[in-house]
Amino acid sequence: MSDLVDIRQLHRSFGGPAVLDGIDLSIALGEFVALLGRSGSGKSTLLRVLSGLDAAPAQKLEIPSRRSVVFQEPRLLPWKSVIENVALGVKTPDAQKRAERALADVALSHRKDAWPLTLSGGEAQRAALARALVREPALLLLDEPFAALDALTRLRMHDLVFELWRKHRPAVLLVTHDVWEAVALADRILVLDQGRISREIRIDADHPRHRGDSELMSIETELLRELGVEPSHA
Repeated sequence: MSDLVDIRQLHRSFGGPAVLDGIDLSIALGEFVALLGRSGSGKSTLLRVLSGLDAAPAQKLEIPSRRSVVFQEPRLLPWKSVIENVALGVKTPDAQKRAERALADVALSHRKDAWPLTLSGGEAQRAALARALVREPALLLLDEPFAALDALTRLRMHDLVFELWRKHRPAVLLVTHDVWEAVALADRILVLDQGRISREIRIDADHPRHRGDSELMSIETELLRELGVEPSHA
């Protein structure tokens, strides 16, 4: 499988200690990667570089031009309808049809004419996902997109994101603080610590993944300890 993202010796600092200190990162076509790390470890900085929102020196920086980002906040324009938000930035003649298909993918067709402020938290994030997918990205970047949702909505969003990934097969980088979220969704998990990737774990388990699975619990425990947390089920 060829690499879609290939980064070598990526550095970023803001006048003090390096936030990213020689990062090497590759993401294959269609791969689902999760990125864990403590607050201040450089996760969001790395995502900003990958999204094109920030520049940083590197020996090699190959990132596809077709990429989309979903943030923790949906960032919908309140003066535009849901479907107008989804179609925003799509310049092709079939923009409306593409937006309708994207909304159908996230089961939000019935809210296409609604105003963003009338949406629930889960609906707003589904609209944000549709807006990302309508661009048919080769790389989908998810920056803690479920952090503000209640536990039940969060689990439903996990299922939705997995199904969307399986249907469209973009490469995905999910930035999260939730270790189980990473274990439940990703093919490969990276831990970022002090600007470097300190741990990498591949997961070959089939989906859906259940928290009672002993192998997955072992991986979750290992990752929690890598992050300096003693798990309660250990």
